[in-house]
Amino acid sequence: MIWERLAPGRILLGMEQHTRSGLLRELGEALVTEGICRDSYPEALCAREDEYPTGLDMDGFGIAMPHSDAVHVIRTGLAIGVPRRPVTFTAMGTDDETVEARIVVALAIDDPGSHLDFVEALLEILRDREVLEAIEGARTPEEAIARVRMSEEARASGLRGN
Repeated sequence: MIWERLAPGRILLGMEQHTRSGLLRELGEALVTEGICRDSYPEALCAREDEYPTGLDMDGFGIAMPHSDAVHVIRTGLAIGVPRRPVTFTAMGTDDETVEARIVVALAIDDPGSHLDFVEALLEILRDREVLEAIEGARTPEEAIARVRMSEEARASGLRGN
């Protein structure tokens, strides 16, 4: 489950970064500090985002899901950043459309073969606007983790359908 891959040190609420590269570097450093990624990860994250944009509009709520090549990753994990003000990302699959990201999820995937399953599980959570708003409004990292956990457990028990 996604919530099991979350840790308070990798959930950055109220980020002051106002540029895409600054925000990505800070999220990347959190993954390095936590032993999830190699020192090369923050710069690789920025470079890949420049080449393959990851901004997504989730029913009017902007998010981004940047990642790097597996060579920069020690083990699979993620970091969630919630900037004080939305940060502009280029929309996935475009060169000129933008998304004002209110949540950025930096992915660290150590096995490219498992990439799709991991991303699908994450997207299932992020399709739920209530979850996005709860993460954005969380006062502590633990509160954000609890909201993701509740969403996943509800889905697993069949109580919630999308």
